[in-house]
Amino acid sequence: MTDPTNVLLLLATTNPGKLREMVDILLDCAHTAPLPDRRLTIVSPGELGKRLQVAETGQTYAENAALKAQAFCETTGLITLADDSGLEVEALGGAPGIYSARYAPQPGATDADRRALLLERLADFPRPWTARFRCAVCVAAPGLPLLQVEGDCPGEIIPTERGQNGFGYDPIFWLPELGCTMAELPDTQKNQISHRARAIRAAWGLF
Repeated sequence: MTDPTNVLLLLATTNPGKLREMVDILLDCAHTAPLPDRRLTIVSPGELGKRLQVAETGQTYAENAALKAQAFCETTGLITLADDSGLEVEALGGAPGIYSARYAPQPGATDADRRALLLERLADFPRPWTARFRCAVCVAAPGLPLLQVEGDCPGEIIPTERGQNGFGYDPIFWLPELGCTMAELPDTQKNQISHRARAIRAAWGLF
């Protein structure tokens, strides 16, 4: 018999770093602001044996997040949370933006390849290289309207990598107010101030 107080929430990502962050942020939300009369069980596509590939054809973070949330929700029948995020650098007109995860053109490109290409394209621009991370979160539930929120985190790009934590562009994303890169923050602190944390916490407040 299904327990109506147990809420299954599917996280629509197969990115290990992103999945780990999303789980940690949601568990902190559940601890600090528990859902009334309900408990949350988080599941991943891998745990369900789902390897759904969703083409990110949207023109905005919100559109891509919605595509993923709706596809996984329709396939599994579960409440689904998806996000789309990117790095926007002012000197590059907002690039790489929605193409952040696909910025380097070569097949099999790594996070390090993408960081190197970004720094190469910034080399002729004067510093500071003002930037921000942006994240859109979409929650899809069977028979209900989509829930969408966004969060961002301002900072700068620096030419030398610092820190061993995080992933993606974190080692070159400088946080002036904290005097460190995103990759130098412990996970607990990053998950309070990051663009993804701000978006997920905003979504949690609407559950």
